[in-house]
Amino acid sequence: MNEILLATRSAHKAAEIRDILAGFPMRFRTLQDIGLEESAEEETIENAETFIGNARAKAAFFFERTKLPVIADDSGLEVFALDMQPGIRTRRFAIDASYRGPGGLDLDLANNNLLLDRLRAVPEPARGARYVCAAAFHGTRRFAAVGTCEGFIAREPVGSGGFGYDPVFKLPDLDVTFAQLPQAEKNRRSHRAHAFRALAALL
Repeated sequence: MNEILLATRSAHKAAEIRDILAGFPMRFRTLQDIGLEESAEEETIENAETFIGNARAKAAFFFERTKLPVIADDSGLEVFALDMQPGIRTRRFAIDASYRGPGGLDLDLANNNLLLDRLRAVPEPARGARYVCAAAFHGTRRFAAVGTCEGFIAREPVGSGGFGYDPVFKLPDLDVTFAQLPQAEKNRRSHRAHAFRALAALL
């Protein structure tokens, strides 16, 4: 096993994973790297009730399509005041709510704006949240690992780094958002870092 497929079409996520696993003695390739065209079936893979269920399903799907050993993940944001939403619907939070925001924003901005709207009346002590990442390996062996990162939701977006909910996810010990962190520091602290390093240890 000298090559592992990273089952993601997100350039941001692939770059983070490669940085996190730098030094691990394997060659990591993405779906774009191997020229695997996107199919309609990919929209139906993640239908489990948990992050780990979705990660395992995604890894199994791409293993069957490519016969390469696969690492896949599912990750998201859980906000305690919103009964752990958006959870496994993190990426589709604004879509599910038919929310586009002012002027029809891109999806990340719409998701962040909807989240801030939902928490507008929630005081700081009750704005706790956590990022969750489940990473699964599917090959001759199958296993998975979960990582989390605790924080809270800021009152407004701050910072230009990262992606997704990073501009509103704040770390209490540093008093900065993920979008303000240098990439190396984010890759040390993040939910994805914890999950993928645990998976690498199993590999």
